[in-house]
Amino acid sequence: MGISTSAAGLKPENVATVLVTATLPPFIRQGSKIDVTVSSIGDARSLQGGTLILTSLKGIDGQTYAVAQGSVSIGGISAGDSGNSVEINHPTVGRIPNGANVERTVATELAANNHLTLVLRNEDFSTAAKLNQVINKKFGAGTSKAVDGRNIDVNLPASYSDNRVGFIAELENLRVNPEKIAKIIINERTGTIIMGREVRIAAVAISQGGVTIRIGTEYEVYQPAPLTNQKETAVVPRTSVEVNEKKPESVVLPDGATVDEVVRGLRTLGVSARDIISILQAIKSAGAMNADLEMQ
Repeated sequence: MGISTSAAGLKPENVATVLVTATLPPFIRQGSKIDVTVSSIGDARSLQGGTLILTSLKGIDGQTYAVAQGSVSIGGISAGDSGNSVEINHPTVGRIPNGANVERTVATELAANNHLTLVLRNEDFSTAAKLNQVINKKFGAGTSKAVDGRNIDVNLPASYSDNRVGFIAELENLRVNPEKIAKIIINERTGTIIMGREVRIAAVAISQGGVTIRIGTEYEVYQPAPLTNQKETAVVPRTSVEVNEKKPESVVLPDGATVDEVVRGLRTLGVSARDIISILQAIKSAGAMNADLEMQ
């Protein structure tokens, strides 16, 4: 940044080394804003209240595609010192909404050679077949061809040769009922879990036992005994450690339980969001869950 300073003048406890990443969307232009993710790669305990200085975001080719800076917003919190501290979620990861300014774009040609390839976000042969049928019904037989469960090749009709954007807009407005996919979205940084009603599980028993540890510090005032050489009052810290282990509880969910029953069953155990994440991963590993787990 062109600022000269000595190492002794820096405050290491107030400086964090971070990794800055972003996703460059298609068709974006210079001057557009994109979101930025900031992650600590050093020993910083929290990015709360931090500000990212001007940072160049480069691609694999070494070219700078965007520059980022701004205040970091985190989904967690960290408070206290080494003796007594509280940490919620991940305070070392944050985001800067619209924090990067695009400086370079990736050249793209829309509908080159009057040909388009539609790529489904989720691979499914039934959805691909439905979409192929709807396109051919709207624009005529032979307009599209389903290559596999994800890609559909579409030829631009002659009437839309000079209006490619209009043709793509017509494709967007076609109504297709895709096959529903059972999926669970898990965000470990914020402890957020989103499950659809299509999520079902087989018969399974869940046992949850927890250990609660409380560490606190109390300060006692020590008065010197009379007729002694010590004349000053001293403050003596006393640290207490309390460990409470609760009795493991279990709940049995019926075969083919819906997502509502799953949530109610886990809540009866009084488990936290982080524990629910571990339980869902264990149920998936056991083969009792007919759903996809997506970690964010």
